Amino acid sequence: MLIPILVAIGIIVLIILSSIKVLKEYERGVVFLLGKFQAVKGPGMIIVIPIIQVMTRVDLRVIVMDVPPQDIISRDNVSAKVNAVIYFRIVDPERAIIQVADPFNATSQLAQTTLRSVLGQHELDQMLAERDKLNTAIQTILDEQTDAWGIKVTNVETKQIELDENMVRAIARQAEAERTRRAKVINAEGELQASEKLTQAANRLATQPQAIQLRYLQTLTEVAAPGKSNTILFPLPIDLIRPLLEPNPKAE
Repeated sequence: MLIPILVAIGIIVLIILSSIKVLKEYERGVVFLLGKFQAVKGPGMIIVIPIIQVMTRVDLRVIVMDVPPQDIISRDNVSAKVNAVIYFRIVDPERAIIQVADPFNATSQLAQTTLRSVLGQHELDQMLAERDKLNTAIQTILDEQTDAWGIKVTNVETKQIELDENMVRAIARQAEAERTRRAKVINAEGELQASEKLTQAANRLATQPQAIQLRYLQTLTEVAAPGKSNTILFPLPIDLIRPLLEPNPKAE
């Protein structure tokens, strides 16, 4: 008589223990009563009646998911492989369980198709130079699509854009040509500024003959500096000796 009582007590204890569920702070439990949605419970300890009630755990933390490399054909017909990473989290556990069978796989597949669709509308230069803009566009589209599933896409980042060797060499030649062009433009601007300064200096010297004489004498001093053994003949400007040839009125 005692054994059946102990067995019954043991079964009751097991049922009670199995009905007690503990949910962490970042977890929620979607409870179904006889197959029908009842409530979202947690965090903490909750009671789930075996057989009658069924609970599905949902993690509310941000999930990081890698998007495998996708073959992209840009608008200027350049083939590339692009991979990305997306950050999302479940904000509505009820819809995440009821509206979609596998929210993670569904989000991954949607991210792959959206990545190909958005990047295929832009040229290669835009994909390389405007990553932030394209990431925002992809994130906005994904967030709108996954809202019905109770999922919030918080960020999308393209990680790497792989090109074939011929395209890499073509981009390198283009970059080298651009650097050469900039160097020529800078050199031409320098020549233009120098010519403008020389023109200003010539105009100033033309209005002041004494300045020309002083410049001539300075040049002679530099040429005759110590350590220079070369013999250089300079014509003597007549303006320098003209005062010596003209009669001095004071001497009369």
